[in-house]
Amino acid sequence: MTDPHAFSVSPVDAPSGAPLIDGLNAPQREAVLTTEGPVLMLAGAGTGKTAALTRRLAHLVRARLAWPSEILCVTFTNKAAREMRERVGQLIGPAVEGMPWLGTFHAIAAKMLRRHAELVGLESNYTIIDTDDQLRLLKQLIQAEGIDEKRWPAKQLAGCIDRWKNRGLNPADLDAGENEAYANGKGQKFYQLYQDRLRAVNACDFGDLLLHMLNILRKHRDVLEQYQQRFKYVMVDEYQDTNQVQYLWLRLLAQARRNICVVGDDDQSIYSWRGAEVANILKFEKDFPGAKVIKLEQNYRSTPQILAAASGLIDENTQRLGKTLWTERHAGEKVRVIGVWDAPEEARRVGDEIERLEREGAPLDQIAILVRAQYQTREFEDRFISIGMRYRIVGGFRFYERAEIRDALAYLRVIAQGADDLAFERIYNTPKRGLGAKALEKLHSLARRSGIPLARAAIEIADTDELPARARNTFLSLMRDFARWRDLEASTSPADLMRLVLDESGYTDALQAEKTPEANGRLENLVELARAMEEYESLGDFLEHVSLVMDNESAADEEKVTIMTMHGAKGLEFDNVFLPGWEEGVFPSQRALDEGGLASLEEERRLAYVAITRAKRKCTILHAANRRIYGQWTSSIPSRFIAELPEDHVESETTLSGGASLWRAQWSEHADPFADVARNQPSRIVTRGPGWQRAAAASFETVPKRVAESTRSAASFAAKPRTDIAVGARVFHEKFGYGTVAEQEGNKLEIDFEQAGRKRVIDSFVKPA
Repeated sequence: MTDPHAFSVSPVDAPSGAPLIDGLNAPQREAVLTTEGPVLMLAGAGTGKTAALTRRLAHLVRARLAWPSEILCVTFTNKAAREMRERVGQLIGPAVEGMPWLGTFHAIAAKMLRRHAELVGLESNYTIIDTDDQLRLLKQLIQAEGIDEKRWPAKQLAGCIDRWKNRGLNPADLDAGENEAYANGKGQKFYQLYQDRLRAVNACDFGDLLLHMLNILRKHRDVLEQYQQRFKYVMVDEYQDTNQVQYLWLRLLAQARRNICVVGDDDQSIYSWRGAEVANILKFEKDFPGAKVIKLEQNYRSTPQILAAASGLIDENTQRLGKTLWTERHAGEKVRVIGVWDAPEEARRVGDEIERLEREGAPLDQIAILVRAQYQTREFEDRFISIGMRYRIVGGFRFYERAEIRDALAYLRVIAQGADDLAFERIYNTPKRGLGAKALEKLHSLARRSGIPLARAAIEIADTDELPARARNTFLSLMRDFARWRDLEASTSPADLMRLVLDESGYTDALQAEKTPEANGRLENLVELARAMEEYESLGDFLEHVSLVMDNESAADEEKVTIMTMHGAKGLEFDNVFLPGWEEGVFPSQRALDEGGLASLEEERRLAYVAITRAKRKCTILHAANRRIYGQWTSSIPSRFIAELPEDHVESETTLSGGASLWRAQWSEHADPFADVARNQPSRIVTRGPGWQRAAAASFETVPKRVAESTRSAASFAAKPRTDIAVGARVFHEKFGYGTVAEQEGNKLEIDFEQAGRKRVIDSFVKPA
C-alpha cells in the first residue's frame, strides 16, 4: 500500500554506495539484516545502536522491502528525529524525503489525529494548548467548582491528569484510589470537566495526542486496520523510555504484521518520574512471542576498567535482561573513589583535579561533573568562581539564576536596601497575593511623581483609597513584614532570616502545595541556598558575594567544564567524569527510596550505571563524611553503590577512618540490599524530605516570638504638599472623577467626589480641574 501524499521516490533510485553493513560488528550486522518478525535490539551504553538503527532503516528501503512511506520510525526527541533523518539521508539520498512517519511520538500521533479528529469530538484544525494555557483552564474550572486553589493547586491537578494520560487512562477508567489523588475524591470529576472544556474549544493538550489516537485505534477497527496495513515495518528508538500509552499504541499498530524492531537498554531506564516503564522492554518477548533478541555488547566509548565497574554495579539489579559490555580498548585507569570530610572539601578536591588535568593538556569541554540533584551544583560554582575555572551549567540555569533562588534573593535585597525597585517588583506578588498589574502600575506612577522607591510608595498608597481595600491591606501587611524582617537582620543569621522570610511570606507553603517533582527540586535548591548563607556573617556580605558570582560569565566560545545532572547526561560522553555526592540520602536519593521502595532503588542504581558509563577515560566518584544542613553538621555514610563496585576495578582513596573496605563490609551485613532503607536509620542516612523543613527550634532562639504589628507610619514618609492645590480647590482624578478638596495633610488629600463620595488620595494622582 503506497501513500499518495508521500514524496514518490522508488527504492531503486536510492544511491547504492558502499554496502550498508561495512564497518559494523557481527551483532550490528545481524540487527540490520534481520528484517522479518519482532526484533529486540538490546543495545548497551556506547555500543553503536544509532548506527545499527539508521542502517537498518536504510536497508529496508534499499532492499525494496518497503516504500519510505510504509515505515513507521519513532523517536523521543526532535533532535533524535533530525539526526536520524540526516543520517538516513546520507545513505538513501532523496528517498528520505518520502518518509512522513519518521518523527517523535507526539508529532506522528498529531499527524494521525488530524485525519481522524471527528472520531473524538474534535475538528481537524484543533489547537494544541501549552502548559500555561492548560493551567489557566484548570484554574477556571477549580474556581467555578468552589475549590480552594491554594490547597489544591492547578499544577497538582495538571500533574495528575498528565500521569493518567501517560497511563492511557480516560476519566471513566480511574479507580477509587486515583480519584482520591485530587481534592478528596474529585479527581475524576475535574478530569472529565477538563476534557469536556477542551473539546468545547476544539483543543487538546500534548497528552491527548496519543490518548485520543489510542482510543480511536481501540474503538474503530477500520482505522486500526488501515494503519496496520500501511506500516510494513515499525521501528522504535529508546524503547526503555516508553510509557504505558506509548506502549499500548505501538503494540496495536504492530500486532498484525509483527515486523517491529525496538532498540533500547533496560539498564538505562531512568525516567519513571516522567511515566517511563522499564517493564515495557522487559516483557517484549512475551508481547511478541518468537522475538529475536540481538545484544549489542561491544562498547566503543569506555575503558575495560570503567565498563567492569559499571557492569558489576548493575548486576545487583534483579529486574533486567542481562548483558555484558566489553571493549577492545586498553585497560585504562581504575575507577577512583575518593572520600572527603565535607562538601566544601569535595568541591576543592574536584577543582584541584581539574586544574591538574588542564595543565596536562586535557580540554575543559571533555570534563564533566554529574550530580544527582541540581542543588549540588552550588558548591562547585562557588569554588570555580574563586579559582577562575570556566564552567557551564547544561540543562538548567546556573544556581543563582534559578527562579526560586532569584525570588529568595529579591526578598533579601529589599530587606537590605529598601530602594531596590527591581527586587521589590519581582516579589511584591510572589507568591500570589492578589496584587495585579494595575496595582503595580499605581505604584510606579506614584513613585515617579514623588521621586520615591516602590517600597515607600506601597506604604503611602496603603493609606489612601487609590486601590481597593483588599489590595491596600495586602500592601500594608507586606510592608509590615519587611519592617519586622529588617529589624531582625542585625540579630539573626542570614540563613535563619531567609528561612523565616520564606516561611512567613507564604513562599514555602506555595511550593509545598504544588506537590510536584519540580516543586520539590526548587525546595531543595532553597535548602542549598540556606547552606551557602551559613558561611557569611552578614546579609550584606552574602549579597555582595552573589553579585560577584553573577558577574562572572565567560565568553561563550571558550572551553568550559560541564556541570549537569546525571539524568541530563544520558546519551553524552566525556573523557573525564566526576561523580560527587555518592552518599546515602543524596544518591540514592532518600526521597526516591521513601516514595518508590525497591523499584526506585533499582532505578537509582541504573542511574549510577548511566553516570559511570558517560566516562571514556577516567571516572572519579566522591563522597563526603559530613554535610551541613540547616547550619548543623550531619554525618553521612557512603552510598551503598560504592560497596557494590567490584574491588578489582576500584581504587579507593580516603582520609576517613576505615576507608572504603569498612563501608563495603558494613553494607554486606545485609542480605537484603534494601534492608537499611526498611530499618530507616536516620542517624546514618542523610534525609531529604519532600518539602522545605524549618530549621531546628534552637536555631530560631534569636528570633522574637512576637513582633510589633505596626511599622513606620505613612506620615513619616510624607512628601511636601503641592502648592497648586489647596482646600476648596476643584480637582480631577482618573478613577474617581471630579471633586473638591476637603482636607489636606502633607501630600494626602481628603476629597469629596461628585460620584464616588469622600476618598483619601495622594495629591500626585489629581490635577486642578
